[in-house]
Amino acid sequence: MQLPCRRFGRTNLKMPILSLGGMRFQKSWDELQFSEISQKEQNKVENILNLANKFGFHHIETAKYYGTSEVQLGMGFKATKNIPKIIQTKIPPNSDPKLFEGELLKSFEKLQVKKIDLLAIHGINTPEHLHLAVRDGGCISILKKFQKENLIGHIGFSTHGDSSLIEKAISTNFFDYVNLHWYFINQTNSKVIEIAHKYDLGVFIISPTDKGGHLHTPSSKMLELCSPLHPIVFNDLFCLRNKNIHTISIGIAKEQDFDLHLEAVSLLPESEKYIPKILKNLKKESINSLGLEWFQSWEKNLPNWQNTPGGINIPVLLWLSNLIDSFELEEFARSRYQLLGNGSHWFPGNNANLIDDNVSESELFKVLEKHINPQKVITKLRFLKEKFGKNSLSRLSKN
Repeated sequence: MQLPCRRFGRTNLKMPILSLGGMRFQKSWDELQFSEISQKEQNKVENILNLANKFGFHHIETAKYYGTSEVQLGMGFKATKNIPKIIQTKIPPNSDPKLFEGELLKSFEKLQVKKIDLLAIHGINTPEHLHLAVRDGGCISILKKFQKENLIGHIGFSTHGDSSLIEKAISTNFFDYVNLHWYFINQTNSKVIEIAHKYDLGVFIISPTDKGGHLHTPSSKMLELCSPLHPIVFNDLFCLRNKNIHTISIGIAKEQDFDLHLEAVSLLPESEKYIPKILKNLKKESINSLGLEWFQSWEKNLPNWQNTPGGINIPVLLWLSNLIDSFELEEFARSRYQLLGNGSHWFPGNNANLIDDNVSESELFKVLEKHINPQKVITKLRFLKEKFGKNSLSRLSKN
């Protein structure tokens, strides 16, 4: 089987529209020795690699931060003889170029390959990260040295950062591609994708199934609203109908996880038969659940987390509240809520746990004075605290 391909921006690579993401099939998020991985656990990875090859996934994406992913893939390539045409890994920025180079060399060693086709600087989430990447003698200087030796193909970056930061990174013109978030429930980066197209960058969508609402375990309401499609199929088609998106990451935890994504590919020529109607259903339900005024204006005149008492990330928290009210995405909202304050720069700002303890209602009213309904905002924040405030999560990679 061959997946349809799209030109991956100025890399000119023929990129399959589905990419195999390497962050769900590994044994552990800790960096273990290969001897600590059981044969059963490694067999699962090798079975996934064989199926990926069968289905035409000739791009595999992994990262240093993905625990045992790189070392399991390297051993899997060796065992199955199925080395994909395009291998991508990602290395975090580092203030010490020698340490950055050392991590890069470790990735070559773990993956057991002579060339890495796509190398992304992993997590340009703050201005400091961008500076470390592009400054003279910084991370990109190291990558360009490897590029000249034909050890690296193209240089990109991945990001959870604000749209303005992503735009700034693209405009440096140092990068050939970008890995970013964009899917139905989070279209914040729509303008960024247009700018990436202007600069002819490849565009790779990170984790549309998981970060797109835990669609591998969808709510009954999402199943109903997306009918006759599964929410995964709908979300894949939603992303891929945008021709400025070249590939979406498919996180495979078990062999059966391929099925719905392959169904989406088979329906891509008919996407306009399904997607507009489903979008209409989803919008109608959002308006019914939230009220028209809130639906249209909830984002306006909100303070960013840096300017909010307690660093509370009000825009993200209201977004989560809306997802619960509109689509019953409660478990996704719980996960994201508990990462706020525990996910460092990957999930910046704090959740609502400080309300009425360290942060008073009057303090919040001051920063919400221009919002259409400050009291409703505070009520929603209190609801989230009551519902999700007892536990906390850490980002799995601990970075």
